[in-house]
Amino acid sequence: MSPKQQRGEATVELVLDEALRLFAASGEAGLTVQAVTRASGVSAGSLYHHFGSIDGLVSALTARWLGRLLQEMAGALAHTRTARTGVEALVRAYLAFVRDHPEAALLLHSAAADRGTMARGRELRDAQEARLSPFAAWIGQHVAAGGLAPLHPALVESLVMGPVVAVVRRALSGIDDVDLEEASRVLPDRIWRSVAP
Repeated sequence: MSPKQQRGEATVELVLDEALRLFAASGEAGLTVQAVTRASGVSAGSLYHHFGSIDGLVSALTARWLGRLLQEMAGALAHTRTARTGVEALVRAYLAFVRDHPEAALLLHSAAADRGTMARGRELRDAQEARLSPFAAWIGQHVAAGGLAPLHPALVESLVMGPVVAVVRRALSGIDDVDLEEASRVLPDRIWRSVAP
């Protein structure tokens, strides 16, 4: 990698780090060109060069952290042998990611991320295909082998991840009646029951 490419990569990383910090402190309204350039020390021209717009910056930031979440979930899944231990590992990995990266979790569960997903759902899915394929393949193998309920893989995915996302959104909203540690103890078995054969 040339020195110019290294500087460009360092600039992107700096802007993404500062953008996440601004988002966590001030929400979507805090992500303005002026705020990002002031916090990062990067010029507006450089920001537009690397991201195209604030929406492009939010998309890049969301993709960065979604990739990390999927990587952690894939890592957890790789150490399992049965459908049950796989489902439980996915649930625990997701909740651990939220606990360990609360600012990124706020972004991934935000209205801004939802709008991006709704507007560009197929594009995002295609971009994440290499990371999502192992999950779909894992579900398909366990459905075919009888280890999971005989449902379409998208339904299995929804039954596994839907409750986790709902609990996380509630916890991130500031409602104090959700304890992620308790959820990590209770949800894996309850969710497993919903997809068990």
